[in-house]
Amino acid sequence: MIYAGILAGGIGSRMGNVPLPKQFLDLNGKPVIVHTIEKFLLNKKFEKIIIATPKKWIEHTVDILKKHDIKSDHVQVIEGGTDRNETIMQIINEIDRVNGINEDDIIVTHDAVRPFLTHRIIEENISNGLNYGAVDTVIKAIDTIVVSEDGKYINNIPVRNEMYQGQTPQTFNIKMLKETYEELSDNDKALLTDACKILVMKGEKVNLVEGEIFNIKITTPYDLKVANSIIKGNISND
Repeated sequence: MIYAGILAGGIGSRMGNVPLPKQFLDLNGKPVIVHTIEKFLLNKKFEKIIIATPKKWIEHTVDILKKHDIKSDHVQVIEGGTDRNETIMQIINEIDRVNGINEDDIIVTHDAVRPFLTHRIIEENISNGLNYGAVDTVIKAIDTIVVSEDGKYINNIPVRNEMYQGQTPQTFNIKMLKETYEELSDNDKALLTDACKILVMKGEKVNLVEGEIFNIKITTPYDLKVANSIIKGNISND
């Protein structure tokens, strides 16, 4: 089976003085998260779309879905974890509880605050996820990447044409991801900021899907302004 996991655990600390987490802020008349969910609802391959959010925002999320006529039995809201990867595991545990986990089940995980993913990106994540078991959506780095360990001096400048910027979706064979994550030590888990690194740390190959420059993550007030420009200019239509 094919599942979608929408990660809506952010509290929006970089968004400044706003009354709601960033995923609930208005974007052209609808909350950001609604735009994102609608993209997944357009693809009929998903067995279920599971939204993971902090416990205190579950009821608010459910109310938003009702308000915007998202009443599909395929959409579920659950409590997320303490960080990104624990949230993904919470979603996987819910899948396991309800349906069990089969050898070829995959999950397409996506940031709730990336509302401009395209049908092509979703389709390629599904196809490559089934074929390769692990997929990351990326774009080629445009600017030179500078590495500094202390924030004062340069340690390294990698070759730019080997550098990519990570986006989402990230797609995984559920069984492989769960088993690999459970093999990690607590120290390893504490270092993780990205789900694909779970597999990279264990030597597993992660396939690349080409993203889009406009598949931005809305984390700051400036990002929200850019997002409104994108949506009003129909830049992300595919």
